[in-house]
Amino acid sequence: MSLLLITLISISILLAGYFFYGKFIANVFGLTKENITPACKINDGSDFVPASPAILIGQHFAAIAAVGPIAGPILAGSLYGWLPSLLWIAIGAVFIGGVHDFSALVASIRHDAKSVAEVVKLYIGQKAYFLFLIFIWISLLYVIVVFTDLTAGAFVSRPELGEENFGPGVATSSFLYLGLALLMGFCLYRWNWSLKKASFIFIPLVFLIIFLGQQIPIELPPILGSSRKSWDFLILIYCFIASVIPLWTLLQPRGYLGATILYATFIVGVLGTLFGGFEIQYPALIHPETADTPRLPIFPLLFTTIACGACSGFHGLVSSGTTSKQLRQEPDAKAVGYGGMLLESFVAIVALSTVMILPINDQTLSLGPDEIYARGLAHFMALFGMSFGAAVTFGKLAFATFIYDTLDVATRLGRYIFQELTGLKGKFGAFLATFFTLFFPGILIMIEVKGINGKIIPLWKIFWPVFGATNQLLAALTLLGITVWLKKSGKKWWVTALPTLFMLVTTLGSLILIIKPWLLGILKRGPVFHPVGTTAFLLFILALILLIQALPKLIQKSVSTQSSLENKI
Repeated sequence: MSLLLITLISISILLAGYFFYGKFIANVFGLTKENITPACKINDGSDFVPASPAILIGQHFAAIAAVGPIAGPILAGSLYGWLPSLLWIAIGAVFIGGVHDFSALVASIRHDAKSVAEVVKLYIGQKAYFLFLIFIWISLLYVIVVFTDLTAGAFVSRPELGEENFGPGVATSSFLYLGLALLMGFCLYRWNWSLKKASFIFIPLVFLIIFLGQQIPIELPPILGSSRKSWDFLILIYCFIASVIPLWTLLQPRGYLGATILYATFIVGVLGTLFGGFEIQYPALIHPETADTPRLPIFPLLFTTIACGACSGFHGLVSSGTTSKQLRQEPDAKAVGYGGMLLESFVAIVALSTVMILPINDQTLSLGPDEIYARGLAHFMALFGMSFGAAVTFGKLAFATFIYDTLDVATRLGRYIFQELTGLKGKFGAFLATFFTLFFPGILIMIEVKGINGKIIPLWKIFWPVFGATNQLLAALTLLGITVWLKKSGKKWWVTALPTLFMLVTTLGSLILIIKPWLLGILKRGPVFHPVGTTAFLLFILALILLIQALPKLIQKSVSTQSSLENKI
């Protein structure tokens, strides 16, 4: 079967979803230019700045399209086949993920750009707000662990790959990339360069370091037991520094340069899938009972394994955190919130296609999502005459760059939430909150687990199931809070209630499957702490309590006649 045909069908589904269901959802929320957005109302030139939709959708897309929609589809596609993965990515994004991102954005702008957690406090209660913050903070810890180890895996040397051992060179390119971002920040904000001038110089340099990195590869000594552990620790140090320094020094210029790489990979993916002439070789469906290796059931784990490609709770934090403070007018929310999610789902489809073009016995499938993605992009980039080595380096640098985006935001958000929970203030409070946010991931990266073959299992593989489940559960709880708001306001609350119900079933079901072996172990051997089982159990209980808190609010009669709520909707 032709990859072109599947790509065209997928694009058609996403476009139809945007123009038809997206329009319906926008009408449900009653978007109008008459309502003044917080960006225009406050417009302080700092946090609240109205932006054109063309600019804002690019910034929002760059913030949400990290490595989740790449790694998740690759994992799910290789485990269960490409067809169920593709269906969930395309259909799930239209009816659930897009609705989640859009509704979180609209809920925020209708409440003075408050966060989703604050909307939960307003409509469900103070206790729910406190529990929701704890849930988010714990979820962010696992985001940091998973993405730190994925980055480390992209940097380590793999001698078995011979001439295709590009990891140490990617590490060099990555460090040079961060150095460029730091220098660009000073050029823009200390030496008053124009953005046009800085872009003209630094964007070409980003692509130059792709080639330069392979000439001077970096390999860390196994100080903490292995080179990978050393990279894990060094990346956590980067997270600490990036979280406490001013935004202009590194995060803003790095985000700008990272967006350039993101758009480049997006274009490569589009052109490669449409014009590469590739045939699909991977099986459409792999049943767990007939697979060569043991696999957990496709329902509900397919949905939580794909994670961000179809729906992501992390997006709600971005939508209600920074994007809502820049929305120029309410109708723009459809393009930015709903459209941004559909764009990310296409990124997920491109990532899935890097599995689809491989035969099931291809050795690339055993190398991990970073190598699969990078080598898939390399095949696409052959259309432009780029050498395989340079193309793989570009793909792996892009992979690492997307992770930096996530790590930066996750660590900073973790710090904000910890300060909110503890009342820590000032610079010392920021340093202390960052330390505690990274302390638990720092402990977890020292864990070493071996499989039945005696080989060490990468940490990201161990924690991905609980990461995927908690990220999706965060989306479910966000939708739950928005459903209560819509119900109280007399609107068609089923548009978020049905996605809430589906996400609760799949995520809580996934957590039960994760918790089950841990509980059985307790019954046999007595109480024992397990970082995955224990945390999954804690998050499961938190979610149930939040659900219990919300149910009475949903049962209450609509109060849309109250003027205060009319003004909010």
